[in-house]
Amino acid sequence: MFRSLRIHNYRLFAAGGVVSNVGTWMQRTAQDWLVLDLTNGNATALGVTVALQFLPLMLFGLWGGVLADRYPKRRLLLVAQSLMGLLALTMGVLTVTGSAQVWQVYVMAFSVGLLACVEVPTRQAFVVEIVGREDLPNAIALNSSSFNLARVVGPAVAGVLIHALGGTGPIFMINALSFVAVISGLLLMRTRELTASEPVPRGKGQLREGVRYVMGRPELLMPILLLGFVSLFTQSFSMSIALMSREVFRAGASSFGIASSMFAVGALAGGLMAARRVRPSRRLLIAGAVSFGLFQIASGLAPWYPLYLVLLVPAGIALISVNTAANASVQMATSPEMRGRVMGIYVLVFTGGAPLGAPLLGWISELGGPRAGVTVGGTLTLVGVGAAMLLTKVISRRSRAAVRGVDATTAGA
Repeated sequence: MFRSLRIHNYRLFAAGGVVSNVGTWMQRTAQDWLVLDLTNGNATALGVTVALQFLPLMLFGLWGGVLADRYPKRRLLLVAQSLMGLLALTMGVLTVTGSAQVWQVYVMAFSVGLLACVEVPTRQAFVVEIVGREDLPNAIALNSSSFNLARVVGPAVAGVLIHALGGTGPIFMINALSFVAVISGLLLMRTRELTASEPVPRGKGQLREGVRYVMGRPELLMPILLLGFVSLFTQSFSMSIALMSREVFRAGASSFGIASSMFAVGALAGGLMAARRVRPSRRLLIAGAVSFGLFQIASGLAPWYPLYLVLLVPAGIALISVNTAANASVQMATSPEMRGRVMGIYVLVFTGGAPLGAPLLGWISELGGPRAGVTVGGTLTLVGVGAAMLLTKVISRRSRAAVRGVDATTAGA
């Protein structure tokens, strides 16, 4: 289960990631709570904040993958992490001094999203350079476990500290300090032990080349499409947890943190289960996506807060099973020189739906209440599973027909 940890560079990468991710989840919790405080509980404003954080990935995420193929990944990560830490420090100062306004939270969320355009696909593609192909599925699963361990600890600690410290400002500052861990881990790596791929020279059509590469391979297209439809309404799930905790069950900041942590407990368990698998299967992808949609609906209909907390655990297990299986499937089926661009597409469909899904669910929650937003999101997740399977067949068939047409034209010439 933990075989990747025998690698020195991966231990540094994982340790720094845990500390930084705890700070990031603390900041996400504080950000949601700050927006609700500044807008008197406006769900639409909260949805706009989530959307702005993921909008840059939808607009520029593919170019981030091109940069990941073109430049050394470790260097790109150092720059991106440093700038993210600076943004957290700035927002912390504004909040502590009482100067924070909603538009400033919007600007910070959008700026973090811009940096994520490069940081996320680069970090995903960097893992194989640390551990190699043999241990890649295990490393991806452990990364997910590390991420969700932070998701367990971060919101709970943030909820307690928001109450104890009387505000969200110190949380942003703690997150800024947490970036020191991941930056130090990157600097201390033994570069001679990294199996870095050769940078791809600058050239025309590299973005289109990456898209054609994915479209022509069902083993890449299926997990990417499935993940895209599932994540369309799951990136806003933390928003839904905030609304359910605050507006339906009338819970405070600490209870909201506990609810977020319960979902993350399930995700952590799912990640550890995935670490034992040698290679993910298509059946696991589909079963995990369907299960998440069903548990999402069940949580939206839960009549009592304790039952709601219990249902968040299997929902987390199902979601992380989909995420880890899709990530490992895509990376294992991708050639090294295309990995950055493929992961750019992967990250685009994984996070790019949030600018559509988050405001929609926020609007539905405003009209029909948070329960309606959660149940509609779960229903649309189930519809998306079928749509992904259908689109994979249609696109793959057309791609094969196009290739045959090109081959016939070449032979005739």
